[in-house]
Amino acid sequence: MAKHEDKFRLGTLIIPAVVTLFLVSCQSNDLGNSIRIDPEQGSDANIASLTSVVESNPQSPEAYNVRGTAYGRAGMNREALADFTQAIKLNGRFYQAFANRALIYRQMGNAILAAEDYSRALKINPQYDVAYIGRGTIYYLSNREKEAMRDFQRAIQLGSTNPRAYHSRGLIHQNNRRHALAVEDFSTAISLSPDAPEPYNGRGVSYLAQGADQNALEDFNRALRLDEKNAEAWANQALVYERRGDKKRAFKSYARAANLDSTYRPAKEGMKRTRG
Repeated sequence: MAKHEDKFRLGTLIIPAVVTLFLVSCQSNDLGNSIRIDPEQGSDANIASLTSVVESNPQSPEAYNVRGTAYGRAGMNREALADFTQAIKLNGRFYQAFANRALIYRQMGNAILAAEDYSRALKINPQYDVAYIGRGTIYYLSNREKEAMRDFQRAIQLGSTNPRAYHSRGLIHQNNRRHALAVEDFSTAISLSPDAPEPYNGRGVSYLAQGADQNALEDFNRALRLDEKNAEAWANQALVYERRGDKKRAFKSYARAANLDSTYRPAKEGMKRTRG
């Protein structure tokens, strides 16, 4: 299975409970490569309001952290980076701000600095599952699976209920053909986030590898009901049809995948096999 982390949200910006007077937290278990853009939290009016809070409390690291979160939600990475950095200057043990800045670095494509900030957060708070998952994701995308597995395992041992920990560990099991374990982890991720399409797609791949084609098809269909623009799920659905000898339906699904992602080779190759 391809490492399509761009479809599975890597994390959310963290607003500690201590600052809920400034802004209601918008954390979620959404999954993927980028920070979820939130029009309300990233609106000019909201950022202006948070700027007033910062100006009234220039020595408050929490105020900068909250505004940085709003900037991040608005896709304003440089502004978010500046605010999280200021929050850290004001409180060098603000581990949530380190994790938030790490996510921005990750968003900006600087995996090295992101991993360093996650490690700093963990040095301050070794029980912080968010940082283990974030750092583990960076390791995974850098093909450092052993280190990634260690971080995901640690997050799960700490009792994390974040579906990303289980989904990510499932991907590693899947990459190493431990499909029974992968199915278990994807199933746990589904139980924690039943509206996310990616764990269904992941579990379907492992079902398919086990020869459980009907279970796989049901999972791919479920993934597509949740996200009809998931090219990988269309191609995987097509593969089931192709294995069943239904080339007409297979070609149609491969074509949908190729239409959504013209660079996705499995879709193009599948179309060639099933054309006509």
